[in-house]
Parts: sequence; structure tokens; C-alpha cells
Amino acid sequence: MAFPLQLQTVQKQVRTKQLNLFVSSPYFKPPEACFPSRMLTYPHWMGTFAAPLASPLVTLPAAEVWTTLLDRARLDLPAHVVSTWLVPLTADQYDGKRLVLTAPDQWSVEWNETKHTELLESLGRQCFGHPLNITFRVELERITRSQMDLFAPSGQASNRTPERQFGAIVGVLSTRYTFAEFVVGRSNELAAAAATAVASAPGKTYNPLFIYGATGLGKTHLMQAIAHEIIEKNPSCRVMFISTEQFTNDVITSIAKRAMPDFRRRYRETDLLLVDDVHFLGGKETTQEEFFHTFNAIYEAGRQVVLTSDRPPSEIPRLESRLVSRFEWGMVADIAQPDLEHRIAILRRKAQVDRLEHAIPDEVIEFIATTVQANVRELEGSIIKVLAYASLRNKPVSLDVARDALRDKVRQSDARAPRSSRHDRLRVIQQRVAAEWGVSVDGLQAKSRSRAVTVPRQVAMYLSRELLGLHLVEIGKAFGGRDHSTVIHSLDRVTSMLSESGEFRRRVEKVREGLGGTA
Repeated sequence: MAFPLQLQTVQKQVRTKQLNLFVSSPYFKPPEACFPSRMLTYPHWMGTFAAPLASPLVTLPAAEVWTTLLDRARLDLPAHVVSTWLVPLTADQYDGKRLVLTAPDQWSVEWNETKHTELLESLGRQCFGHPLNITFRVELERITRSQMDLFAPSGQASNRTPERQFGAIVGVLSTRYTFAEFVVGRSNELAAAAATAVASAPGKTYNPLFIYGATGLGKTHLMQAIAHEIIEKNPSCRVMFISTEQFTNDVITSIAKRAMPDFRRRYRETDLLLVDDVHFLGGKETTQEEFFHTFNAIYEAGRQVVLTSDRPPSEIPRLESRLVSRFEWGMVADIAQPDLEHRIAILRRKAQVDRLEHAIPDEVIEFIATTVQANVRELEGSIIKVLAYASLRNKPVSLDVARDALRDKVRQSDARAPRSSRHDRLRVIQQRVAAEWGVSVDGLQAKSRSRAVTVPRQVAMYLSRELLGLHLVEIGKAFGGRDHSTVIHSLDRVTSMLSESGEFRRRVEKVREGLGGTA
């Protein structure tokens, strides 16, 4: 075999010596176990001089193999595909035949296995000259962290990384929205009890918790109170408090930036998901799709979801049935308008918190509670308005000052029918329903459970709630002293029958039209 002239000259000069060749090319990097000195030594007393053969045991670092593959993949794949799916991967192991890549989540693992395994293995043969098997798996830390170690007892071992001391809170939580500041009354006692139970055992009791009611009645207050309670017990809790609008905007932005894996990871790894105003999901197909999978991931991991809306799940227009059923898996609790006694208690608590209990006479508080009946937010705004008016007039807070400050509210109150007339209107509803179904009003109020009176009784309860906005307790009392759970069941049953039976829906609409302005 002919050799270059330079090699022949060297061979003659060192025939009786050993030549140390310091290897610089990556193809001549031997394993440490075989060549500890990182050099090749050849006995040149032999009659020939042959180049060293690359050992099959030679292996490159996993990171270097992945970097080479990634650079080669950029030539075959669009830049956004590489940056979205391949760049987040990390080389974990390489044994010369198999390269193990870790991904941020299971979604990324499945996507890369389906879309990129074949390509990367073919590129591996091109780059390294031998077959290369590619394996994807989820990062070990993410697997252990997602298994709900959040609510483990304090004495129990945790898989959480030791350097992680505090959780992350996404969204702004008001320091005033705690259970201590929430005034419980007949209109919100069910929702308050459910929220307290959730805070005591998140992920186990009432999951999800769905709270609905008109605006300004305390839904967001209860939702944030749950977060405060859980964070106080476990500061490492990861909490996400967002509105449905923010979730929708995040979906749109992530799609535009091709960052959906990061979006999914951010939402699905939270321990406590609080979503306000989910009725805005209606009609948003892509957002509903993402919310469905996010809900499933959190629920199946045993973590807590709390939702609020202005109506029950079954009444949210254009909401997919699979989301409706999931929202109803746990507890669906309503918050109604507070009655007079409850409004007085709310105002007194407000005055106490602001240290104004001596500045606002009881008669003023009762006047505000009687005049303002819409919601808690308007109640609190009214008391602030009275205080500001008295300050501007340089007068102490009195009944006359309150009347002047709230004269617009007084006119609205006078224009409304008196509260006592609600009983008369409820009586009219019972009479019209009884006439339509051929039963007596006494039968609607009796304890009988026969279908002949059960269905019209449920319809009358439904119309009383819808047209008069009566509390569950008030409705139950008007129909033979039934409890609120029976009323809730009646409302749900009528809602279901309205969607299932056209004949039933026509009969209910007939009664509704007959009531007209009466109710």
C-alpha cells in the first residue's frame, strides 16, 4: 500500500521508537476506559504503518449528538416546527445506539413520536453512519410533580424539588376577599358551605365547584377566599386565577406565536385553577376545545377547579355538552340576591371593617339596605356615596343626608313594586300553572309526590325563580316547606325537560305568556 511521502519519512525516523499522536478530530475520541491518556501509541518497529481504526465503543455526549441532529433537522423542517417541537427537547441519554430525548409534557412526547421519530432516525444514519433509535419521554421532575403532592400531609414525604419553597400565583387576589370578610346569609349559605369544604379538602370535595348568580353577589369573593385559604395552608400551591376572557386571549396569542405546548404546560400544571365568568366560553369552539383538555388534565390529576358564571351550566348558550356535563360533575351552587336582614348584616360588616360603625347610625344602614336591593357591590357603593356626600357637605351622617345622597336610588325603589306584592304574584303563577295542568293550588303545596302534581309543582317553582327571582328558601316555603335541594332538583328537572320535549316547552311558554306583566 502506498503512503504519502511525509508518512514514509516519519516511519523511517521513528521505527525504533513510539510515536504519540494527540487526537483532535471527534472521530478519534476513544472511550476513557480504553484510552485513559487520551492519546494513541503505536509501535513503529513493525514493517507497516496503518491508520488507527475507529472503535465501535466510541460514543459522543448525548447533548452533542442531539445538537448535531438538531442542526441537520433545520435543513429539512420549517423553522417554526423546529422551534416549537424540537428545541424544547433535551438530550438525556446516549449509548451509541439509542438517543433518549425528554419533553416537557406527554402531549409533546406523543406529537414528536408521531411526526418526527422517522425523520430523526434517518438523519441519525446520515450524520453518524450507523442506525440510531430515538426515544421520547416526559421529564422525570414533571412526572413526579404532577401527581398531586400539593395537598399531602405536612409529615408525609413529598416529591417536590427541595429548592422550591413557594408556589406561583397567576392573577391578582384581593386581600379583602377572604372567608372572614364574607357575610353568610340565606341567599348564599349553600355556596359558602361548598367553598369552605373545597378549601378544606381541595381536589377531593366538590370538584369542580361551580358557583353561579347575578353580578355583584359575591361569586368572585368566594372563589378568591378559597385561594387564600389553600395558600395559607400550603404556600407552595400553584394558583391560577383568570377570567374566561384572559384564557381566550392566551389561546389566540399562543396559536399566533406557535407556542401551544408552552400554553398547555402553563395551564395544566397548576394546582388550583380559578376561572371567572365561564359563560363567555359559549360559541368559542377552539377555546372550548382547549378548556376541555385543560379541565380534564387538572381533574384527572386530582387537583381543584373552581368556576363562576351568571347562570347554571345547562343554561349557557352554545356551550358544548361535554363541558356542561363536566361542570356539573361536582357541586353547582347558586348565590341569590340578599334579603333585607342579610343586606343589613353586610352593611354593618362593611362599616366595621372600615372602622365606621360609630359614624354611621343604624337607621342609615337600614335605610340603605331597604333602598338598595340589587346586589352587594351596589350596597357597598351606596354607603361610600353617603359618606362622601356627608364629607362634602361638612355634615354628620344622618337619615336626611342619606336620602339626599341616594335620591336616584330612592326614585328607583319607589318605581319598583313593593316586596310584599311578590307573594301575590307567586300566587298568580301557582294558579296559572295549576289551571294548565288541571290540578289545584293546594295540590301544588301538598306533600304528595304523584306525577300528576309533581310536574306542575316543578314548573311553578321554575317560573317563580325565573320571573320573580325568589330565593330557593322562599320558593321551598311557598310550596309546602320544601328544602332548597328539592327546589334545585325541580329547577334542573324543568330545564332538562324544556330541552327534551317540544310539547312540554309549548305548555310552559303558554303559561309564561298568560302571566304577561302580572308576574
